[in-house]
Amino acid sequence: MSSLTERYRMQFKYFIKHAKLRWRLFVFILPAFLYFVIFRYGPMYGIQLAFKNFSFGLGIWGSPWVGFQNFTRFFNSFYFVTVLRNTLLINLYQILLFPLPIIFALALNDIDNPRYKKLVQTVAYIPHFIPAVILVGMLLIFLDPNSGIVNMFIKALGGTPQRFMGEPNYFYGIFIISGEWQNLGWSAIIYLAALAGVNIELYDAAYIDGASRFQRIIHINLPTILPTILTLFILRMESIMSVSFEKIFLMQNNLNLTQSEVIQTYVYKVGLLQTQYGLSTAIGLFNNVISLVLLLIVNYVSSKIFEVGLF
Repeated sequence: MSSLTERYRMQFKYFIKHAKLRWRLFVFILPAFLYFVIFRYGPMYGIQLAFKNFSFGLGIWGSPWVGFQNFTRFFNSFYFVTVLRNTLLINLYQILLFPLPIIFALALNDIDNPRYKKLVQTVAYIPHFIPAVILVGMLLIFLDPNSGIVNMFIKALGGTPQRFMGEPNYFYGIFIISGEWQNLGWSAIIYLAALAGVNIELYDAAYIDGASRFQRIIHINLPTILPTILTLFILRMESIMSVSFEKIFLMQNNLNLTQSEVIQTYVYKVGLLQTQYGLSTAIGLFNNVISLVLLLIVNYVSSKIFEVGLF
């Protein structure tokens, strides 16, 4: 025990000595360190609310423990199946479209005309900077049943105008397609950066050997960016239980609630509007635990099969 304590003491002395010699580096990372401590690790203090019947008068520490009662309430609630189904389906549909930015980056990388390439890049990036409230406003205008351009086009073809924002069956498609349109160009940036690191000699050798453009993509580009693809896919799977709150909340109405109510909006309504902080904390903890388990599983599979992982 004493030898272990002595080793820790020596390591602490070495750290202090190292910090004095390179104090500028520690000052440089101090803001990021404080950010994670205050805004990421600090709020973990409130996790205990998930196991308590919170009372404002008693405070967090004084509120009585109720065990897993809050979790049981959520699992037995009427909305449990609905919010879980909507959250998973929206994210699964988005995962099915995960290859689109990869395909876009590969296509953009093969454009020979630099001016045209920059034009396409710019046009594809712009939607990413549109705030969610403006994007939803655009959707409401375009999909208006009376004056929206989409319904005007349907009328011109002899069809019947549709109340797209009021029909639950259309909600998934509108939310996912608008999201892909907004983030396609931005999501492709990291793949373009990875493609920029491809050795030009590989292209020259493949061209001399008579490889077609498609063969160069399959045998050179894709293997080069595969680690990047897997890393981003693992990170995407970690957020499979999360949906953009602001956008989906703005698109919600009483008519499409059966398809638009997700875990994030339900937590907002239960926690902030109904002040059931114990229940909302339990739901958030359940959501985070599922995300962590999925992250560990996908990372393990990727590490075993492709030898690429986050850790």
